[in-house]
Amino acid sequence: MASRQPGSQQRPENIVNKLKGRRAFVAGASGFIGTHLCRRLLEEGVEVHAFSRTRRVHNDDGIQWSQGDLADFPDISRVMEKIKPDLIFNLAGHPVAARDVHQVQPSLFSNLVGAVSLLTAATEVRCSKVVLTGSLEEPETSESSGVPSSPYAVSKWACSAYARMFHALYHLPVTTARVFMVYGPGQKDAAKLVPYVIRSLQNNESPRITSGSRQIDWIYVSDVVEGFLALATAEGMEGKSADLGSGNLISTQDLVMRIASLMGSSLQPTLGAVADRPFEQVRVADVEQTYKMIHWRPVVSLSEGLQRTIEFFGEGRK
Repeated sequence: MASRQPGSQQRPENIVNKLKGRRAFVAGASGFIGTHLCRRLLEEGVEVHAFSRTRRVHNDDGIQWSQGDLADFPDISRVMEKIKPDLIFNLAGHPVAARDVHQVQPSLFSNLVGAVSLLTAATEVRCSKVVLTGSLEEPETSESSGVPSSPYAVSKWACSAYARMFHALYHLPVTTARVFMVYGPGQKDAAKLVPYVIRSLQNNESPRITSGSRQIDWIYVSDVVEGFLALATAEGMEGKSADLGSGNLISTQDLVMRIASLMGSSLQPTLGAVADRPFEQVRVADVEQTYKMIHWRPVVSLSEGLQRTIEFFGEGRK
């Protein structure tokens, strides 16, 4: 097994000896979190079948790749029938939280229709555990009158409702990981805040951000991956969800200043250069409740996680 980084998550007791030799299907495997998850599953001796919209030319990483679209039910049904996975992780989708009306259709088909297709196929092959990816953007299940803040948020909210229905009606052992704001090495999307700020400071440019006032719960990618493994092996989580976050809030402005300090930069962010989104959600993960349910809690501090991420992007420790 590969060596673990200092300060990395220790395997919860319920994970030990419960993954080796199992067959996992990971949708969205070529994405940021999916890439980390596949590598981690391999470490645990899992047979990994990865699914992505993009074709993989090389297959030298021990992962068995297939290409397709989750929203194409006949396609995903054939794949499920062939693989017959023990575990399914769905990280596929359209992860854009913009409020633009043009995000409605991509969010509907990539997030909701794709997830429902996968849940249906998983039910048909009697998969023993399905883990969906939820979001901090979706309203709490207790908020019966809550209004989702974006096309992305409502698609995730609907996914969670479908998951509960599939469990209650078809007895599918599905659980939802309500993931908060993830960052870390390998997040190459320049539109995401952390890589954008790091790149800007490397280029000696002041990061152009919103008012900077929004409070966000940030969670390091390796902690999220360990949370997925804990959910996949925990007992009694069928039909339920668990928060995967740090349990701490930090404003966007303070996060940018933290990154600048770690990089030894005196540059200040340009506040108000980007408009604040309407209906921004401020939610903090209930880490203690998650620990009670699946014996998981984050172990990588924000400063440590940001330093690792800076180093990934080529900035040495200063």
